[in-house]
Amino acid sequence: MTEDLQRTVRLAARALARGQLVHAYGHCSARIDAASFLVCAARPMGTIAAGEAGTVIPVDGPLPDGVLGEVRIHQAIYRARPEIGAVCRIMPPQTMLLSLLRRTPRPRHGFGAYFAPAPPLWDDPRLLRDDAAAARLAATLGPAKAIVMRANGAVTAGVDLVEAVALAWFLEEAARVEVGVTGLRADGPETLLTQEETVARQVTAGRVYERMWEYLTHGDPEAG
Repeated sequence: MTEDLQRTVRLAARALARGQLVHAYGHCSARIDAASFLVCAARPMGTIAAGEAGTVIPVDGPLPDGVLGEVRIHQAIYRARPEIGAVCRIMPPQTMLLSLLRRTPRPRHGFGAYFAPAPPLWDDPRLLRDDAAAARLAATLGPAKAIVMRANGAVTAGVDLVEAVALAWFLEEAARVEVGVTGLRADGPETLLTQEETVARQVTAGRVYERMWEYLTHGDPEAG
């Protein structure tokens, strides 16, 4: 593991806070290799200081002392999805509001298209602090890019933190639109993208994720 990875995890943590996708609670991580990953310091993500080290966690095995209990979610996803290189545990407000209706965003505009047909719902509002529940959540996530946890935030998973952080912002924006059309009572099929439109909007070329990363990390003391 390099200092560059530590820096990237810190940048991601503060970016999620800057985007109002976390508050006092939340965490993010990046895979080191098949057996381990690095999670951010166990403190409010916006307060993580430049140079502050995260903690190396085994993909299999007990969590080290001082690590937040829900980091088990990261372990379970890394075990189930070898292609995943980063996980963000977030508390996006519109996504959480929508989850109270047991709903997740559908593809009504470009950002929602990335999660089509809709992110799966983890229908349990309790804190997730045992290995068996974490494994069930990872199974519910399946091959999706995000999972919404009823009354308890969400999780995004990407090939790296650039993607996982961008997906966190996309998810919340998709939820904002879903909440809006629900309030307008315009959430019928007529406001959904067609299948062709949805596929067309799932583009990642043109630095789609990278531009969101640059937006959310702009002005960070460790950005460069």
